[in-house]
Amino acid sequence: MKTRAKFKCVEKAKNQYHEKISLEPVTSGSPENDEFYKTTPSGVIHIQTCNPYAANLFEVGKSYFVDFTPAE
Repeated sequence: MKTRAKFKCVEKAKNQYHEKISLEPVTSGSPENDEFYKTTPSGVIHIQTCNPYAANLFEVGKSYFVDFTPAE
């Protein structure tokens, strides 16, 4: 069992210890986004990392797929 969501990076904030990345579900902008919005109407993902490589994978304004699968 798995499900896929589409989230947009809305904020990156850096301090001396880590970088915080905030993502929110997409809500519009394309037929695909409209479909994702029907099944993921609200939510927030906050990620904190002290790994610069990981932080650089995210760009404010870009969208990302998030796959949820059960952990065994």
